[in-house]
Amino acid sequence: MSDQPIDQPTEPSSEQPISIVLVEDNPTDAELTIRALRRSRIANQIQLLEDGAEALDFLFCRGNYAHRSMTNQPKVILLDLKLPRISGLEVLRQLKADPRTQRIPVVVLTSSAQDQDIIESYQLGVNSYIVKPVDFEQFNQAVQQLGFYWILFNQLPVL
Repeated sequence: MSDQPIDQPTEPSSEQPISIVLVEDNPTDAELTIRALRRSRIANQIQLLEDGAEALDFLFCRGNYAHRSMTNQPKVILLDLKLPRISGLEVLRQLKADPRTQRIPVVVLTSSAQDQDIIESYQLGVNSYIVKPVDFEQFNQAVQQLGFYWILFNQLPVL
């Protein structure tokens, strides 16, 4: 359990491992996602990034995140597709094309149920594609189950 407020991501230092990267430009969806993770007692570090360009800078340790180490990568990335500046699909494309980041599990968590988005996401190497439920309780349950699986049960290769 964590003493962090339920609706706030924890702010990691450059040495602390990041378990979850949430790339979400909608403040309400970001808050609901973080609350759902905290309610399910997932106290792991969460890094909230608000657009695709910031996500790429963070994950590739450049720009404002140049102080980070490429060895401090998340256990999972929760990625919205409809992002400002650089789309979620382009973020996914760059992550899966680079050997340093291609093994990081990426879960698309988006409102888009368009077949083309789903097909392209899987062609680019997404690990899971989830359409955000409109119903609050269903959304809450979906995020809790996501957190349990990707943080507690999924095993990543040791590099």
